[in-house]
Amino acid sequence: MKIKKMVLGLVAVVGMFTLGACGSKKSDAADGWKKIEESKKVTVGLDDTFVPMGFKNDQGKIVGFDVDLAKAVFKKYGINVKFQPIDWSMKENELENGTIDLIWNGYTVTKEREKKVAFTNPYASNEQVIVTPKKDNITSVNDLKGKKLGAQEGSSGYEAFTNEPKKLKDLVADNDAVQYASFNEAFIDLKSGRINGLLIDNVYADYYLKQAKQTQNYNIMPSGFANEDFAVGARKGDKQLVKKINEGLKKVEADGQYAQISKKWFGEELKVPQP
Repeated sequence: MKIKKMVLGLVAVVGMFTLGACGSKKSDAADGWKKIEESKKVTVGLDDTFVPMGFKNDQGKIVGFDVDLAKAVFKKYGINVKFQPIDWSMKENELENGTIDLIWNGYTVTKEREKKVAFTNPYASNEQVIVTPKKDNITSVNDLKGKKLGAQEGSSGYEAFTNEPKKLKDLVADNDAVQYASFNEAFIDLKSGRINGLLIDNVYADYYLKQAKQTQNYNIMPSGFANEDFAVGARKGDKQLVKKINEGLKKVEADGQYAQISKKWFGEELKVPQP
């Protein structure tokens, strides 16, 4: 009798683990597209200081290249886009816990990020550059030896900086970069001299300095890191959602909206990266 109870108990335990595993697998495979399609709403997470991709203008409205592009893509499906400002260093956590449906804000494809999210096809290219005040006469990476460098916390630039230390990390003061929540804060410190250089996305640096009419006061130089691609980040299980965004991006490119949006924000027609 005791043996029979033990066997039944083991069967029950095994059954619980089996059901748990099945439930977990089902959760991992869940796709948010159906819910988004039915509700006609999708929430996009962004760093609302990242000009010109997605940022708050003087009136407090969230605007930018990625904002216009996301709206154009989801308009194809009759879906409204809500833009949710988030802590950029916590973006993958926000995505995983369901606070947002997508990360769409100059989000660079990296190997580390590919472990956490499902990426769409790339829709724009970027490079990491270093901005330095011209008065400091820092015109090359070697000139940064022993100098203080800034970077955004959780950025692809800081990831490259950490993963390829021989290119820059081993050279700068403290063998690390001063990390900032946003590039706005970093530029304030760069201007005041608290840091000597800033590792930053070229799209941000170029737009920021032009808008501030400060291009004549700063150098923008290559960082030595490989060029990057921007893509949209979704949860691993959101395969249908990723497919729909890819299809939408193709339609927006084909009907000329992509060219119009890029000219609006960059003054030129961007080229979509080819596979």
